[in-house]
Amino acid sequence: MSVLTVIAAGPLSTIQDAGRVGYQRFGVSVAGAADPLLHAVANALVGNGPAEAAVEFTLSGDTLRAEGGPCRIAVAGDAPLVIDDAPAAAWMSHTLAEGQTLRVGTLRSGMRGYVAVAGGFALVPALGSVATHVRSRLGGLDGDRLKPGDRLPLRADAAPAPDLVLDPADLPLRGETLRVVLGPQDDHFTPAGIATFLAGPYTVSLEADRMGCRLQGPAVEHAKGFNITSDGIPLGAVQVPGTGQPIVMLADRQTTGGYPKIACVITPDVAALAQKRPGDTLRFQAVSPAEARRAHARFRDLIAGLPQLLRHAAAFDLYGSERLLALNLIDGVVASDAD
Repeated sequence: MSVLTVIAAGPLSTIQDAGRVGYQRFGVSVAGAADPLLHAVANALVGNGPAEAAVEFTLSGDTLRAEGGPCRIAVAGDAPLVIDDAPAAAWMSHTLAEGQTLRVGTLRSGMRGYVAVAGGFALVPALGSVATHVRSRLGGLDGDRLKPGDRLPLRADAAPAPDLVLDPADLPLRGETLRVVLGPQDDHFTPAGIATFLAGPYTVSLEADRMGCRLQGPAVEHAKGFNITSDGIPLGAVQVPGTGQPIVMLADRQTTGGYPKIACVITPDVAALAQKRPGDTLRFQAVSPAEARRAHARFRDLIAGLPQLLRHAAAFDLYGSERLLALNLIDGVVASDAD
């Protein structure tokens, strides 16, 4: 059986799929890819379905060696790649011959990237998923992050196939605004507190991981205290503890909590939040449940349509001058005579 051997590991690399759905009522966290869109992009590049397990890396990636046979592999994320000693492109599939090594560098932007292999990994599911939840030691390889010496068995040897590329410019831009549906405990906050929450701005703090993202900014005023009878925590729930500083709950969130939830970030924007780094600024915008459902439907359609965005790498130059000239690569420019 072909395997990928971990030669060097990034600071937090785990196996993630679509998550362990249906067990929150038993106290089991969902886990799964923090950014389902990029997770699906990596899978599409190697011909997998969007829910197939892949390696999620944080800030910096891993060094992986193909053993026992060739491996078709792709990286979604703005990271430099090296195959043996030759630079290679992300957003593109590659075939590693037996013994070849892929080194994934540090992300130039974003917080998380994904490495997918054709056919996926031959891992034993726990409660229907191989998603790693480190705190409960479920899924992945022994429920833990990847470490040097780990061997990831592949479900299938690589079949000959053309290299495919996806232009990240074809993906939607992710700005600083996160859309939210107010509630379910927005009545626990004063009107001024809700206005403060929606006005912002907030900054991503250093206390941000796969479980949640603690924000820093104007304090949100409570109306009924900051404790409630513990209830379920959905993806994107915005808890507000006694400090008044919001906490957005992410993929590895606990299943219940006792802080009032002023709002829930809609699913597509939770994925965007998962790519923000400490120090990044964001704001919240209230939308109706109907608007949230429409946005979620568009997000699902985008993921389902990713194969239609793929091109043969031989006919597309990701770093060609014509393409680069068509992009807006300059940001933050101000007039020299501005006050």
